[in-house]
Amino acid sequence: MIVALCLFTASGMNAQNEEPKNGFGAKLRESNFHLGADLQTKYIWRGMEMITEDAAPVIFPQINYQNNGFYAYVMGGYSINGKYSEVDLGLSHTYKWITVGVNDYFYPTTTTPNDQYFNFKAHQTGHWLEAVITIAPERVPAYLTVSNFFAGADKNLEGKQAYSTYAELGGHYDFLNDHQLALAVGMAFNKSCYNAYEHGFGVCNVELKYTYNVNFNDKFTLPLSVAYIVNPVFNKSHVIFTASFAF
Repeated sequence: MIVALCLFTASGMNAQNEEPKNGFGAKLRESNFHLGADLQTKYIWRGMEMITEDAAPVIFPQINYQNNGFYAYVMGGYSINGKYSEVDLGLSHTYKWITVGVNDYFYPTTTTPNDQYFNFKAHQTGHWLEAVITIAPERVPAYLTVSNFFAGADKNLEGKQAYSTYAELGGHYDFLNDHQLALAVGMAFNKSCYNAYEHGFGVCNVELKYTYNVNFNDKFTLPLSVAYIVNPVFNKSHVIFTASFAF
């Protein structure tokens, strides 16, 4: 009886000490995948109005993967009135204070199923392929981003590849509880999508944004921000509110 009890106890201890495994027999570990969703009252990107007619708040669902400096994401953009949609993919790598990446932006219609997502022909594709580099010194609260649409639907008024180039210089000032005041200035370097392919170099985006972080019992933080955006090229200004959910 005593021997049986000892064997039962030892078996129970081994079961408790055994590491949990997944369905493939591998040890369970922390996931490198993350979910997120932004809710934005008006879709403004790099100073441009992405929805000019039937404008409505937009939600941006996202899944991303992060590991050893590599970052990959899939993101959608959908207006709550069903008039706008967007599908984006991206891959980047960060080494110290330099990040290099590529992005693919695609804008499917909401009225027809004939979007041809896998059509990459130069004058037919709906994809916008972008290369981007960001410099963000570790000890300086500032960054410089330069991007270029090197292929895809970015065509000028003559129907040729426009190579729209954009640069943004930004910085921020931090407060207690991770509240933050940020300023960014963006410039178009050539006749590009940022100025309707009609102008040369010019400032097309000035954004002043304040972010307030709402903490829920130190387990979840909800960043809320309001941005004042001015676009000197199109002589327009906007005020937008954004709520960012990340898991």
